[in-house]
Amino acid sequence: MPLIVLLLLCTLYMRKISLFGNHIFLIYAVPLSVGIIWVYAFFLTAGGAYNFKGCSSSIPSSNILLDSCRRHAEIMRRCRTDVSNAWRSAAWVRAPYPLQWGPPTFHFKTAIIMVIVSVVASVDSLSSYHAASLLVNLSPPTRGVVSRGIGLEGICTFIAGLWGTGTGSTTLTENIHTLDTTKMASRRALQLGGALLVIFSVFGKIGALLASIPVALAASVLCFTWALIVALGLSTLRYTEAVSSRNMIIVGFTLFISLSIPAYFQQYEPSSNLILPGYLVPYAAASSGPVRTASDGLNYAVNALLSINVVVALVVAIILDNTVPGSKQERGVYIWSDPKSLELDPASLEPYRLPKKISCWFRWAKCVGF
Repeated sequence: MPLIVLLLLCTLYMRKISLFGNHIFLIYAVPLSVGIIWVYAFFLTAGGAYNFKGCSSSIPSSNILLDSCRRHAEIMRRCRTDVSNAWRSAAWVRAPYPLQWGPPTFHFKTAIIMVIVSVVASVDSLSSYHAASLLVNLSPPTRGVVSRGIGLEGICTFIAGLWGTGTGSTTLTENIHTLDTTKMASRRALQLGGALLVIFSVFGKIGALLASIPVALAASVLCFTWALIVALGLSTLRYTEAVSSRNMIIVGFTLFISLSIPAYFQQYEPSSNLILPGYLVPYAAASSGPVRTASDGLNYAVNALLSINVVVALVVAIILDNTVPGSKQERGVYIWSDPKSLELDPASLEPYRLPKKISCWFRWAKCVGF
C-alpha cells in the first residue's frame, strides 16, 4: 500500500514538478518509489519490525506447528528483504551458456498451451507496434514490418529456451507508456539499455540484490503497471465510436468474461497440499479442471487455456468483433492507412529499416515476408 500511494503521488500530484528541466517524478516514478520503499523495508527488517519470537521465514508453512507463527508467516515472507538466500548462494560472476539446465523436454499438452499463448503474445505485440507508431508520429507498420517483429520475437524466444531462462521474449507493453511519458524513442537508448541488461546478467550478485525485493513490493509495482496496460488498451478505443452500444457491449462483456471464466477454472486445485505461486495456478487448474473428456491431453490443454485471462479475452473479443455487424468507422479500421500505399513510399518505411550492419544478415528473410 505505501508504494501504491507513493506512485500515485508521483504520477498524478507531482507530475508537473520540474527539476533540471525534466519532470523527474513523472518519468522516474516507478524506480524512485521502489527505491524509497525498498530502503524503508530494509530498515524495518534490520530493526526487527518483522521479527516474531520463535518464528522463522525460512520454515515452510506446512511445517509450522505454532498457531502464532502461522499468523505471522505470510507477513514475514512478503515484507522482509532477507527471505531469499540468493545473495549468499549467487556467484559474483557467472556466464550463462546454452542448455545449462540439461537437454530440453517436450510434452504435447504443454506445447498446445504455449502455441496458443504465443498467438496471444503476438496479438499483444501487434497492438503495441501500432500504438508506438502513433506516439512517435510514424506511419503504421506494414505487414512485412509486423512479420519481421513477430519473427524476431520468435527467434529471441528460441534463444531464451536454449539458455533456459524460463520465459519467452515478447514486446513489453509497459514500454509504450514509457515512450509517451519520456518522449524518448531513440534506438540508441534502447540499444544501450539492452547492452547493459546483457552485461548485468553475467553478475549474479545483481540478480541476488533484486531478489531481495519483498514480494509485497513487487506485487504493488505489478498492480500499477498492469493498470497502465489496461488504460493503454482502452485508450485505443478513441479510434472507434466509443459511444456505440455495439462497442460498449463487446468491451464490457469481454472484460467481465475474461475475469469470471478463469476464476471459475482456477478454483479447481490439484489434490496436493503444496501452496502454489500465482504463475502456476493455470497449470494447477489444468490437472484437475472441470473439462473432463476421454483424452487427458485435451483436458489438460483446455483447462489450462480457459484459466488464463488473456486467452479468454482474446478469443471472446475476436469472435464478437468479427461476427457482430459494424461499419469500419465503428470498428476503428479506417484509422490505419493502406499498407500497399505505404510500401510504395520508401520514405515512410525508412524508420522501420534495420541498421545496415544488421540488415545484411536478414536478406534471406524477404522470401518469407520480412
